[in-house]
Order: sequence, then C-alpha cells, then structure tokens
Amino acid sequence: MLRKLVSAALFIAASIPLQAQSLYMPRDIKAAFAKQTRSQDGQPGKNYWQNHGKYTITVTVKPPDRNVTGTEQIVYTNNSPDTLRTINMKMILNIHRPGAARSFATEKEYLTEGIQIDKFLVNGTPLQWNNEPSSTNRGVKLPKPLLPHESLTLDIDWHFQASVQSGREGMLDPTTVFLAYFYPRVAVYDDYNGWDTLEFLDAQEFYNDFNDYTLHVKVPKNFVVWATGTLQNPKEVLQPEYAKRLEKSFTSDSTIHIATKEDMDKKRVTAKNAMNTWTWTATNISDVALAVSDTYVWDAASVVVDPKTNRRASMQAAFADSAEDFHRAVQFGRNSLGWLSTNWPGIPYPFPKMTSVMGFADMEYPMMCNDSHTDSFDFTQFVQDHEIAHTWMPFYMGINESRYAFMDEGWATTFELLIGTATFGKEKAENLFKKFRVERWINTKATHQDLPIITPSSELRFGYGNNAYGKPALSHFALKDMLGDELFKKALHGYMERWHGKHPIPWDYFNSMSNVSGQDLNWFFHNWYFTNYYIDLAIQGVTKGTGGYTMTVQNIGGFAVPFDVKITYTDGSTESIHQTAAVWKADQTQTAISLKTTKSIQKVTLDGGIFMDATIKDNTFTL
Repeated sequence: MLRKLVSAALFIAASIPLQAQSLYMPRDIKAAFAKQTRSQDGQPGKNYWQNHGKYTITVTVKPPDRNVTGTEQIVYTNNSPDTLRTINMKMILNIHRPGAARSFATEKEYLTEGIQIDKFLVNGTPLQWNNEPSSTNRGVKLPKPLLPHESLTLDIDWHFQASVQSGREGMLDPTTVFLAYFYPRVAVYDDYNGWDTLEFLDAQEFYNDFNDYTLHVKVPKNFVVWATGTLQNPKEVLQPEYAKRLEKSFTSDSTIHIATKEDMDKKRVTAKNAMNTWTWTATNISDVALAVSDTYVWDAASVVVDPKTNRRASMQAAFADSAEDFHRAVQFGRNSLGWLSTNWPGIPYPFPKMTSVMGFADMEYPMMCNDSHTDSFDFTQFVQDHEIAHTWMPFYMGINESRYAFMDEGWATTFELLIGTATFGKEKAENLFKKFRVERWINTKATHQDLPIITPSSELRFGYGNNAYGKPALSHFALKDMLGDELFKKALHGYMERWHGKHPIPWDYFNSMSNVSGQDLNWFFHNWYFTNYYIDLAIQGVTKGTGGYTMTVQNIGGFAVPFDVKITYTDGSTESIHQTAAVWKADQTQTAISLKTTKSIQKVTLDGGIFMDATIKDNTFTL
C-alpha cells in the first residue's frame, strides 16, 4: 500500500508545472551531474566513464537437436572510479524457466531449464554455481575486489535448450534456430544506477556495454550461419562458388542469390567437414545474435551508405523460399540503409552489414533483424524499416532501453514515418502511423495511457507502447516542425555525435538539443515528457476586428502541438495557415491567432494531421 501511495505522489508531482528553466531530475541523476560524469550543456562530463568487455564465445548448434553448448572468455575492464567487490551477470534465457518473473502469460512450449552454468572461473579460480534460481540476474562475489582501471578474466561453460515456441529467440522451424541473449554477460555498471539488476520480464530490451566480440559458431555441414559482425573465414566454411557469390554481393546493387532452394536441397553450399566453425568478429558493439539453418535461402547485395567515402554496407536476407515478401527483403533493406544514412537521421550506417532473418519477433539486434513473414510487401517493408532504423538508436547510441525505451523506440518510430513518407507517399504513411502509433492512445480514456513519457519503462506495464513509440515520436515531429529541418537536424546530429558509443540518458538529450540549437527548450521538454498531457484542442471563438479576425484556441489536453487552421470563406475559397508548437510557449493553456484577411470567413477548422485530437467536434467553428 505504501508503495502505491508513493507512486501516486510521484504521479501528481510530475503534473505540476515547473519553471521554464528547470526540468525535474531524480536524485540519482542529480548525483551523476554532481560527479561531473554528465554536463549541463548536454555533453559527457569531464569524469564520464563506461566499462568494457572483450568476449570470445564458442557455441555449438546441431539442429534439430535443441541443445546448445557454449564456452566463453570475458576480459572485463573496470573503467569506473569504484572498487567492485561483486559483479552482476545477466542470463536472459532464464526467462524461459518455470517461476521466472514475466510480464505476460506463456505456454509450455516456451518453457525450458534456462541457462545451465557448467563452469565459472574468476581469474582462474573456480566458483560454485547454483543453477536453481530462475532470475535473469545473478550477483557474483569476487574472490578479490576489482580495482579501478583493472581487469578480470571470466571463463564460463554453459548449455541450454532453444525454446520450441519462438519469439525473440528460439526454433523457427525444426532445423532453423535464431539465437539471441544466448550467452552469459556482465551487466552494465554505470554512473547513475550502479549495476543494472532489472529483470528481463520477457518485455525489457537492451542495455549493454560496448564490447568487442569474437564469435565461433560450430554447426554440422550443410548448415549456414548468419550473425552479427564480419565473417572472417568464408572460404573455409563455404564451397568456392558460394564464397565467390558472397564476395560479389559486397559490391552489387542487384540481389545475388548466394544460396537458392535448389542449392540448399542438394546440400552443396558449405564445406564438407563433419562440423564447420564459422567465425565472426565485431568491435565496439553492444550485442551479438545469430541464426542457423539448413533450409533457409540466402540473398545479398550492397548499398553505398557514405557517399563521401563511397563506403558500402552489405544487405543480406535468410528466409524460407516460400515467403514471397522476403524475396524482396534485400532490396527493401538497401533502400532503408541508403535512405536513413543520407536523409534521416542522415548519419552513415555505422556497421558493415545488416541481415534480415525470417522469424516471428519483429525485433532488432545489432546488424540483425528477426522479422515476421506477411502477405503484404508494404507491411513487411514497413516493419523492416523500423527495425533497421534501430541501428542508430540504441546500437549507435548505447541507450538504456530497459529504463528509457522512448529514447530509442520513439526515434525508430520517427524515422519509420519519415522513410515511409518517402517510400509510400505522405497519405499512406501517415494513415499507417496514425493507425499503429496514435489511435489507441488518443482514443483510450485511461489513466495509464497519459502517464508522463519520462516514467521509467521498467515501471510500466500498461501504457508502455504509447510512452515508448507514438508519444515520443510525436514530440520529435513537433520539435522538428518548430525548429525547422535544418536546425533540428543540426541539434540531432550534435546530440548523436556527442553520445554515440556511450550511454546517454534523457537529460543528456534535453540538454544537448537546447545547447546545440541555441534555444532554451526546457519548456517544450517539460510539456511533452514530464506531464500527464494528451492532445485536445478546441476553438473557443472567432471574432471579427479591424483587418481580419482573431481566433482563440484552448489547449484542453495540454500538449504543445502544431496544427493547421483551415479557413473557408463565404465566397467558397479556402486557405490554410500553419501554426507550430511555438504558439504554446507563452501560455500552454490557450492562444489567440490573428487571421488577417479582407474576406468574410464562413468557418474555421483545426487540423492536427498526425497529431490526432481526442475531441474532434470542437475543432470547427462556424460563424
């Protein structure tokens, strides 16, 4: 009961307007700024740090056997000023264990024994390990404290069963598996929260350090592997013809069919060793994922992602041959990589490759997508665009999705609409955006739908989707409209240049956007992120005066949104006047708009476009 009362008090406090120059800041965040790990101008502070790991992982996968065995060595460096007497290990696949804390009900096909640790050494010293607890976190007391700027070495052997019911990971068909979260990892230790100990709950997403990975995947002959990173030994694991096709795809705009159904059926793609070891490397990246199959076909091409250097990125796809939509996945992906690199966000794709794997999750991983097959080519492209857009947030930026999902999902949703408009046209793209990102929120009169966006994602169950996707995306579009594309992109790029490869939090975003734009945007950020507002405008009245009319608009819902004033004159002519969110800076409750005209007005209508209004009937005023 006490916890509920405290939550209610915080809920009320978040709705109280603050001074224009200040934003609410929790005590742990204040402490980070006081330690100067973060700066009020939006840059990393002079004392900023983050820890780092070097992972060497070997996994053995032999479908249809669901057993996966693994061994890894982690060299973990403590760059913090703190002496670490314990470390926290993340074992996310324990979410499959009976008794694990989960946000949603599940079926028996989802359940497994989770990760079973067979060996755990710290600097060569074996530690006893109890595999009974079902938590996705495990605190480990170190035999010897890890001092600042020192490293330790972990050697771990483990095994698990891939889940029959595939979601973000698991079996895709009897001999195809997608593996994500498949290895024990050291959790993030950061400057404002310490160890990240949030449970996975089958709903949380990424928060990982930027690490270096060498990944060895051992599979039987005739099985192909796709994974995060760069394949180091294609000539060892592929027959010469298929290694040549892969190499050719790296400079080809056209789709190269590296392995067709006939190739896979006749088992002529891979080297004929009983077991092949595929080796992948990736540096300064937050995670790795992989897929294994002896039935999926393999397409690839490439696209220039940096016109200044002519650098290309590989776009690959692995899928069931019967999926017509995925036969277009490579070209859909080429469009995504090229457009997002040169338009919005307008930062060249930072990795060498992207692979889209046909699965069930509609989920992003570094250089990998696990996306559903659909009968609609347009919808398949829409989903893949969104997942590829995640490359910049959270994989380029290192965002804590577990606590601040809006910092990446909101941006991916923004980029999704921008590229969708370029691809499908404004009307179709905006209709899809309103249907999937706005309607459910604005048409549902429920407390949890209007919780402040800043509410930690880990504390949300209902309302998570709206706070993570639609509402923050609308805030980005409102700010883009208010600042104009040039200044908005300048501020966005400033934020991204400062924080890529690091761990930004919301206040870093707020401060950086204000700093780089040269404007105090705290009034805007408070309005959108720290209130229980929604979108609901109403015309209070229209009065005629000298030189035209004055229209008074009441902001019932509270959000500082842009809108168009559509005017119909008595002579039948029409006019549209655009208003940016800046009209709400002085007074967020109402505004008076001057309509200069010598004509007589018959009626005026407010049109918010994607900023859908909760009460449409009071958006038109007839004189």
